[in-house]
Amino acid sequence: MNGADALIATLLANDVTACFANPGTSEMQFVAALDGAPAMRPVLCQFEGVATGAADGYGRIADRPACTLLHLGPGYGNGVANLHNARRAYTPIVNVIGDHATYHRQYDAPLNSDIATLVAPNSIWAKSADTPQSVAALTAEAVAASYGPPGGPVSLVLPADSAWLPAAGEPVIAQRPQRPAPSGQAVDDAARALKAAKKPVVLLGGQACRAEALKAAARLKAAGIEVFTDTFVARQPRGAGGFTPRKMQYFGEMALAELEGVDLMVLVGTTVPVAFFAYPDRPSVLVPEGCATLTLTQRNEDSAAGLAALADALGAPAEGPVQALALPDAAPSGGLNAYLAGIAMARHMPEGAIVCDDAVTSGAGVAVATAGARPHDHLALTGGAIGIGLPLAIGAAVAAPDRKVLSLNGDGAAMYTVQALWTMARENLDITVVVFANHTYRILNVEMERTGAGQAGPSARKLLDLGEPDIDWVSLAKGLGLPAVRCDTGEAFDAAFAGAMNQRGPMFIEAKV
Repeated sequence: MNGADALIATLLANDVTACFANPGTSEMQFVAALDGAPAMRPVLCQFEGVATGAADGYGRIADRPACTLLHLGPGYGNGVANLHNARRAYTPIVNVIGDHATYHRQYDAPLNSDIATLVAPNSIWAKSADTPQSVAALTAEAVAASYGPPGGPVSLVLPADSAWLPAAGEPVIAQRPQRPAPSGQAVDDAARALKAAKKPVVLLGGQACRAEALKAAARLKAAGIEVFTDTFVARQPRGAGGFTPRKMQYFGEMALAELEGVDLMVLVGTTVPVAFFAYPDRPSVLVPEGCATLTLTQRNEDSAAGLAALADALGAPAEGPVQALALPDAAPSGGLNAYLAGIAMARHMPEGAIVCDDAVTSGAGVAVATAGARPHDHLALTGGAIGIGLPLAIGAAVAAPDRKVLSLNGDGAAMYTVQALWTMARENLDITVVVFANHTYRILNVEMERTGAGQAGPSARKLLDLGEPDIDWVSLAKGLGLPAVRCDTGEAFDAAFAGAMNQRGPMFIEAKV
């Protein structure tokens, strides 16, 4: 056994069974060791941002980490945007980053870099296994650290000589940490404050948006307390049979308008909400003037237990409201837009589907239309770095091969990680990709006006639209191995989407909106 064998054996012993990889020379020992470890599924990604985003999608659905295999500092750097999203989603991920042999670092070879500095901002744990004897123990430590709570990406650097030199010993088993329940005092304080408030709200984030926690949150709604979630949530059940709280508006002034008159905000698994960006003469903190804030559970605590205890302390009803099944009466018709596409999705999306949402300005229309669809999970863009919709779907499909996965993307966002289409085809993943093609960065046109920068002139417009030439998405998807179709009417989209839902394997739909 060498160091690479020890690393993979320890990963497998700790139920890390998927590796999203873009390896190079320094990682060849790891690659070779995969032949002796058939339980580890290797998935090649032709860009590191695809590998890291796929690991994020896997972790959100499996509730355990996948690993990535990245080539030195530049390879890690290519994956940073989606690791930023994963850190904001608190997703467990074990990044294995190859490095030069320990004795070779001193010569500052062309690919040499300060990996420790590069990984620090988006790693909740980072160490280098500088001897083969340390590999197994550090691998187990990395896995345990990735769980947090609340969890996040970790980075294990594997120098080439630590990978190829002999490494004796058995795999090390990690101890998975548990979330502590909130203190009784925190529950009592929240209950007392809610009873005294005239217009309170409860704001949920993270683990508080999972199914068990939402059942308890529904009891608060039944007791007359308004419940919101963060704007972007890592994973949340939607559709029939569950409780769907209101979502904090993306634009700050809209959020504050909805919260007008609120005198208490109880935070559950999240922190005080802030505007996504600063704007001239607008507040950064999205809490109404005169509104008190109080924390029931920190991000690392058991929010489901905290909400249940709070509902009990308030004497809330045993059950709260749930969304009824409300499928559209008829197929969409006419010129295609995001809402009509959402109607088709609501009609045909099967129970248990997973929706990976990077649709940007088209996402709101789809969300409205699918509110009463069959039960499904929704994975959002937690960190704001677009380009996650395609790779997130890869990871979700690997984690749950028996569930239909939808990847919803703006055309600008999809171009960030378009290489993901090739991986979907190669792995024959059951993913339906929808790209909403409006041939512009519509969100940036909106934001330019909101920031007071003025109207876009000829030069500015060159940075805000995606035309001249328009991207031929059907040709691009077919070239990367996916069957593809273009739709510009509701009828055409409904037929294409129904066909995709009734077959297994990848499918690409360009929705011209």
